[in-house]
Amino acid sequence: MPEFAELLKGYRRFREQTWPRQRERFAETLEKGQHPKLMIIACCDSRVDPAQIFDVDPGDIFVLRNVAALVPPFETTPGQHGVSAAVEFAVQVLEVAQIVVMGHGRCGGCQAALRQDYSGDEESEGRFLAGWITLLDEARAEVASHYGTESPEAELEMEFAAIRQSLANLRTFPWLAAREAQGRLKLRGSHFSIAEGRLYSLDEATGHFEVIE
Repeated sequence: MPEFAELLKGYRRFREQTWPRQRERFAETLEKGQHPKLMIIACCDSRVDPAQIFDVDPGDIFVLRNVAALVPPFETTPGQHGVSAAVEFAVQVLEVAQIVVMGHGRCGGCQAALRQDYSGDEESEGRFLAGWITLLDEARAEVASHYGTESPEAELEMEFAAIRQSLANLRTFPWLAAREAQGRLKLRGSHFSIAEGRLYSLDEATGHFEVIE
């Protein structure tokens, strides 16, 4: 497990090896502002790094990461709407052409939602987690009724359900839904299997996740 001193070694390798190769790109494009055409909403799990999985350069993708890659539905109530603000910036300002919601295998947030690990205890260490994963309450009920809450199959179905829920919630943002209807924005769902090192893509017509070769 790297400590900050180890991170600095990585930074020095970046300065010595990567920065010289990327210098022109930073100088000519990145300094003038970012212009990614694709947003990825991913989990903050340390094992799942979108830039590494997709092997992209700085500036290629606009990434939002949080517990279980969740998107809350559109709302106008007061609050600190960090996820909604990031989505708004990506769509309204950067004008991304695609948004990919990427879940992953062995997701702790999805497992917590499925097993209701933090429910009913507002004073626990998981009080913020408890509120966050209530976004999956409806999806969780359906998964639990069909698969239970303890099997590997149930965990996988919960991860798939979370991706579908975030896509559905994205479509509650009126200006996002309008762009999708106009063909200016494409929404995609994907699932990265850590055990296999494979990416699965959601076919929304069938509701199934198919492996990408």
